[in-house]
Amino acid sequence: MAKHLDLEEQEQLAELKHFWKQYGDLVTWALIAVFGAVAAWNGYQYWQRNQAAQAAVMYDEVERAALSGELSRLDRVLADMKERFGGTAFAQQAGLLAAKTYYDKGRVDAAKAALSWVAGKSADEGYQAIARLRLAGVLLEAKAYDEALQLLAGTFPTDFAALAADRRGDILALQGKNNEARAEYQKAYKGMDERTEYRRLVEVKLNALGVNPVMALPSPAVAAAISPASATEVKP
Repeated sequence: MAKHLDLEEQEQLAELKHFWKQYGDLVTWALIAVFGAVAAWNGYQYWQRNQAAQAAVMYDEVERAALSGELSRLDRVLADMKERFGGTAFAQQAGLLAAKTYYDKGRVDAAKAALSWVAGKSADEGYQAIARLRLAGVLLEAKAYDEALQLLAGTFPTDFAALAADRRGDILALQGKNNEARAEYQKAYKGMDERTEYRRLVEVKLNALGVNPVMALPSPAVAAAISPASATEVKP
């Protein structure tokens, strides 16, 4: 014998039917939106992995062309990679590698173009900084000093700030602006870890401009003594 729903269960069922009648469409569309977003995210992740895999294969092509010195082939593969996978890290690495190859082979304009592309298009600050520094070096050798300084203006990521200051110092020194060059070299010297071999080269540059950076920096004991944290009130 079938058991009839009691009054309380009937009321709950009626409330459920009423709720679904009033909000059912909204709930359905909300669920569709959620599941659609999840599917889109998974699809995007798959697309990114696929893009990265294809970009890695094409980077290998760029590397082989660079190693073999086949510049016409390098031109084609790099152009294809920039068009199809320009937003990937592999494309930025390919641009830097191609620029070095072009420069070594005497194609300075092609090297500048590749570096300019990385500096302007890369979403990675590190690759941007490397491209700017290398391009500034190319411009420096071409004696395009103002253009190089303009490229080095603005901020750099912390890991590259000292190198940028050193490069600015090189340009200013070649322009005969020794006071400004000294200031930039001092920034570079202070910004580099004392264990860095490159710091010694900056020290040599400062010595050539009449500055001994080691003497200019206070010793750890003196620095601690004059720091605000260690200052004490002087009583009469």
